[in-house]
Amino acid sequence: MPETVPLRITGTHLDCHDVAHAARHATPVELDEKALERAARAYAIARDSGAKRAVYGRTTGVGANRHAVVDRDAADQHGLRLLRSHAGGSGERLPDDVVRGALLIRLNQLAAGGSGVHPRLLRALQTALTRDALPRVHARGAIGTGDLTTLAEIALTLAGELPYAQGALDPVPISPGDALAFISSNATTLAQSVLAWHDLRQLLRASHTITALSYCALGGSPEAFAEAVHLARPHPGSVACAAAMRRLLGLDEDAPAGRRLQDPFGLRAYPQVHGPALDAADTLERVLTIDVNAAAENPLIDIERAQVHHHGQFSTAHLALALDGLRAALHHAAELSAARLSDLVEPDLTRLTPFLAAGPAGSSGIMILEYVAHDALAQLRHAAAPVTLGTAVISRGLEDHASFSTHAARSTTAAVDAYRTVLACELIGAVRALRQSRTPLPPAPVSRAFAAAADHLPYVAADHPLGGEITTAERLLAQLATY
Repeated sequence: MPETVPLRITGTHLDCHDVAHAARHATPVELDEKALERAARAYAIARDSGAKRAVYGRTTGVGANRHAVVDRDAADQHGLRLLRSHAGGSGERLPDDVVRGALLIRLNQLAAGGSGVHPRLLRALQTALTRDALPRVHARGAIGTGDLTTLAEIALTLAGELPYAQGALDPVPISPGDALAFISSNATTLAQSVLAWHDLRQLLRASHTITALSYCALGGSPEAFAEAVHLARPHPGSVACAAAMRRLLGLDEDAPAGRRLQDPFGLRAYPQVHGPALDAADTLERVLTIDVNAAAENPLIDIERAQVHHHGQFSTAHLALALDGLRAALHHAAELSAARLSDLVEPDLTRLTPFLAAGPAGSSGIMILEYVAHDALAQLRHAAAPVTLGTAVISRGLEDHASFSTHAARSTTAAVDAYRTVLACELIGAVRALRQSRTPLPPAPVSRAFAAAADHLPYVAADHPLGGEITTAERLLAQLATY
């Protein structure tokens, strides 16, 4: 079996796909030597600057204690006190993939060379990732101004003061000034966001395939996906969505007309509704790519000018707003999937029996799938509520704004899970309708997708429990995203 190629960490070139893959598959990492050199230079500048001027969190307290000067004789313990006081997270343990993602992102950010932590902390994170030694990290404690509690727990675990959830390393010394420099990041929130983004992009691609199956079952019109239509109003997401539908269905200028002059919105307006979700996912990816490669620590150690800058880069308004916008767009896309499911159980549109039933009169067929889909849609609707309308005033009034990006990331994860169920219900309906109608499929990717789905989803004509099929359909979505 070939060895896994390590992921090279430079501080500048980490992308979202790398983060998601490493978080899910425990990929080993190696540190670029130039990144370690940058970190060492930043450490020296930070250490020397603290002897010449006040440096927030190094020679002073934090928050409203910013003017409290740390006694030089007690400086060695200041960092540990800061970590101990901030490791107050609560709630459930974060999943392993989120913790791995947080370790990886924090390592890459530190490799950018703006924090001033001792280089041995970078080595410790590298070793933890390579050995898959995972700190025990709790979910609750951040409001979008730095993942202080989770990163303090990680730092204290590296220092040997807290137990690992899995594996272990020899304790790493915490240098004076390391504490705030290490926890001044939103790495955990970014990890949650990257994983949600990764899963959602897969589901958005799967939706193209499932909609193509529904299109065939409903005898849809190709006009709604015509290139000329979308070039006349060229929003990138809508153009891409229509192009995906033409490819999946093998549509060209001579495509046969559909059954109706005007299709239901679930087909006719699909590119216009699904397109904004594609665009929102692209926007989120751009924000995430910047942030996972950012030296955003406060204060910033500027190694080019050998200066220290105090600032507000801990704010994650860009991330929170991108996540809020994505969930709003996703809700519209999910609504349309539920609408197509309703179309699939309507005899006037399918020319089949009500609810695609195949038993005696009064049989329910897949009637219950609408309930399941709308339950999931309601969960998504609640998750789509914007978090950026709230704020917080804390630390004796000094810190008077918060983005709540952490909560936006949690809500996005919940929304993705709900969307998965909605799509699974539509998939079951489309496959059942195509089986019953025996509609000939075009020699295009949609035909191969139907064969793959039909191979996994059993056809049981009589009324029966559908829960197992929903689970199977949810697992199929990753495969359907590849057509």
